[in-house]
Amino acid sequence: MSIAQVRVHRPRWTHQPQLVAGVVILFLVAVVSLLAPWVAPYDPIVADAANRYLPPGTGGHLLGTDEQGRDVLSRIIWGARATVGPTVAATTVAVVLGSVLGLLAGWSRSWWSALVMRIVDIMFAFPVVIVAFALAEAIGMGVWVVATAVVFAAAPYVARVVFAETRREREKEYVQAATTLGASTRGVILGELLPNVAAAIVVYWTSLIGILVVLASSLSAVGIGVQPPTPDWGRMVAEGAKVLISGSPVVALAPGIAILVVALAFNWVGDGLRDVLDPNWGTH
Repeated sequence: MSIAQVRVHRPRWTHQPQLVAGVVILFLVAVVSLLAPWVAPYDPIVADAANRYLPPGTGGHLLGTDEQGRDVLSRIIWGARATVGPTVAATTVAVVLGSVLGLLAGWSRSWWSALVMRIVDIMFAFPVVIVAFALAEAIGMGVWVVATAVVFAAAPYVARVVFAETRREREKEYVQAATTLGASTRGVILGELLPNVAAAIVVYWTSLIGILVVLASSLSAVGIGVQPPTPDWGRMVAEGAKVLISGSPVVALAPGIAILVVALAFNWVGDGLRDVLDPNWGTH
């Protein structure tokens, strides 16, 4: 075999620039938000009426100030904690709940499976915003309302995806062989089905976070999420919208761009993982 015939196989992730870019962006966001007390140039909640709506770059404020004279950059840095962190945690809870339901219902051949999926279908019929407002009325405003709404919104989708994947896998020979050899239901689900459905779960989980970051920000923007003066990207957009045209667009545009970039980064990671984890990658 000649040298020209030798093929160098690079890791699949090297063929996914969007995956690499998404991981880098999310890593930077995580590091900056964790180090917010040290990297934020100003206190994000201390108002200074004398410095309202300063243009970007004025007086050491890289992105200017808002209507109360608070540094916009500092509020964006701290706002990542209130926007991204709870959304990732709530989505993870939803993925775990949805995966458990999807695996059990997908494996079962009894009436219980149909009942679970009908309940999931009913959950699709409830608008998430209406659910969030109802929760806010019942338990009050705050991050818990947004987190619960995110779980309510994501869990049915995850359950449906995992249910379909499990139904498809359970008919394959390796599952039938394990059952024939006397494996228990728990052994088949955890030892055979879950490893083969895990790739779809991970990809869907990552992609969902990007969508739900936008949803959580929207809920905060209408006032039922994180409450002032805690910085949150969605509320920052809502507060800055009233001066978007009148001379201080950065107040709304900066957090809006942050939401867009983070949502895109999660989607890029999800798309990249889908291609990397696909056993037929490169043959489509």
